[in-house]
Amino acid sequence: MYAMLVSNTVILAWTHLGVAPASLTLYIPGVLVALSLLRTLLWWRLRGRPLTISKARSNLRAMIWVGAALALGFTTWSFSLFPYGDAYLRSHIAFYMGITTIGCMFCLMHVRAAALAVGMCVLVPFTVFFVMSGQMTLIAIAINMVLVVSVLLIILLGNNRDFAALVQSRTAIATRQNETQRLSEENNRLANIDILTGIPNRRSFERMLGEHLAVAQARGQTIAVARIDLDHFRAVNEVYGQITGDLVLAEVARRINAIKRPTTVLTRLDGDNFALIMHEPCDEAAQLRCAEAVASVFRQSFDLPLGVVRVTASVGIAASTPGDTAETLFDHADYATWVAKRDQRGSAVLFNATHQQDLRRTRYMEHMLHTADLDDEIYILLQPQFDVAVGETTGFEVLARWRNPVLGEVSPVDFIPMAERTGQINRVTMAVLRKAIAVAAELPRSVRLSVNLSANDIGSTSAIEQIVALMGRSATPSRIDFEITETAVMRDLKQANQSLLALLGLGARIALDDFGTGHSSLTHVQKLPLHRIKIDRSFVAEVNDDPASRAIVKTMIDLCRNLGISCVFEGIETEDQLHTLVALGGSVMQGYLFGRPMQAALVTEYLKRERGLRHVEGRVAS
Repeated sequence: MYAMLVSNTVILAWTHLGVAPASLTLYIPGVLVALSLLRTLLWWRLRGRPLTISKARSNLRAMIWVGAALALGFTTWSFSLFPYGDAYLRSHIAFYMGITTIGCMFCLMHVRAAALAVGMCVLVPFTVFFVMSGQMTLIAIAINMVLVVSVLLIILLGNNRDFAALVQSRTAIATRQNETQRLSEENNRLANIDILTGIPNRRSFERMLGEHLAVAQARGQTIAVARIDLDHFRAVNEVYGQITGDLVLAEVARRINAIKRPTTVLTRLDGDNFALIMHEPCDEAAQLRCAEAVASVFRQSFDLPLGVVRVTASVGIAASTPGDTAETLFDHADYATWVAKRDQRGSAVLFNATHQQDLRRTRYMEHMLHTADLDDEIYILLQPQFDVAVGETTGFEVLARWRNPVLGEVSPVDFIPMAERTGQINRVTMAVLRKAIAVAAELPRSVRLSVNLSANDIGSTSAIEQIVALMGRSATPSRIDFEITETAVMRDLKQANQSLLALLGLGARIALDDFGTGHSSLTHVQKLPLHRIKIDRSFVAEVNDDPASRAIVKTMIDLCRNLGISCVFEGIETEDQLHTLVALGGSVMQGYLFGRPMQAALVTEYLKRERGLRHVEGRVAS
């Protein structure tokens, strides 16, 4: 635009040289041209620079005012040349003003206000000046100029409207793209970051573990994984509520983040489980230092609004070896954590060669359990429960055993936790229950059988439905009792209640096993529909030698009597224990003193022998 304006001005001044004064042909047009070139230079220097919205608005306003001022300046200069020269030169002036105005308005078509300002500052004086000249040709030129500029304005307004719509459309597209990008980044963050603690989640851990292990192996280095599992954390949620539990988890993450090395990655796997990915050095000494650092996090209590919380953590640490995959490395750390929770709660276990052998055997056992025909391989033993008040056995506890063709006899200490961990426990429960139902049908009506249920059984709606369906098809459903542990009901007390009520509807009775060894026992006794509780053998073992144990047992007996539920003592092995418990008010006993677990085929003979002994004792007494 400025190039056109300058060239047209120079040509007009040149045609008037020697006709008009030098001030009008040299000085004034020189100033106007200089201003135009200065404005061009400013625009050239600012090209490509990012502009803020406020700066852009300021530049647009300046464009309008500068355009109007220059238009008036060039218009005034053009009219000052009009008195000089002949008709040709005057026509040149009219042509100059018309074509330059149209050209400038066209160049400013995307800045509507500036185009209108330039057009009006030229068109109005131009029309008035030529109409007042009284010369018909000039009047016709003025009218023609008005018509052309009017059409041009209509076109400019239309183009401006379309341009504004285009800008708005592109702005909307850019906004949507920004929003899409923001949502994508947010989704990526949500998918990879744990919302509660703000650290990477399990998905990120699995991805990063694979990446870090690959890099380490390529460099001939090792990495280590530490899996951190908080001990008895469900008790925190139960006593203080989930909000407090969440605060504890967030604080645990904060404390570990504060002490870990910059190269160590902290993630939250799920629930109360965390993991660390550690780079070299990863020897045993470094692993022990890591364990000590994690342990230090839990030495200080967690002071929260609802109270002071103390928790410990079991840690399993495994270092990578050549040929390890991310899955096997984490499996090693996971197994070490399981060993820590089993044997050394609140401490750390480093995965070693012995664990490697045990893990290989465990994984093989898991495979064999998964593929086993449990109805054929699972068998049951029955241990009598003797009621001293009536002098006879009133029931048997059903104990599961597994005899595998390849593994041979597998201890329940090994296969029951493994079945729970691998989700196979319901299959075991169903196999045991089917055999217990078959045995119950052969026993006297006064004898009941007790079957243990796991946390997975009572915590799963589908598992309970299968149990209820199987019991419903039985001819003796009301002769089966179910034993549950406090640990099982702690997971979800509401679901446990619903499951137990479904079993009660069949006529079954419910016993709380290992009473006194879990958390919040009295709360569970109060809230669960129980018929009896089983006192753990740890109290029985000390009942003769420890006054505190004796006082606790007496309290438990009184509690059961006041609540109207029966009480069973486990682990009775000596006559002295029996006499002490009877003296304290105990009635139902279970232990080696009354009989070891026996095959189902021997139960009938056992009961006959017991009735014979009772008959003989009755005759002697008479």
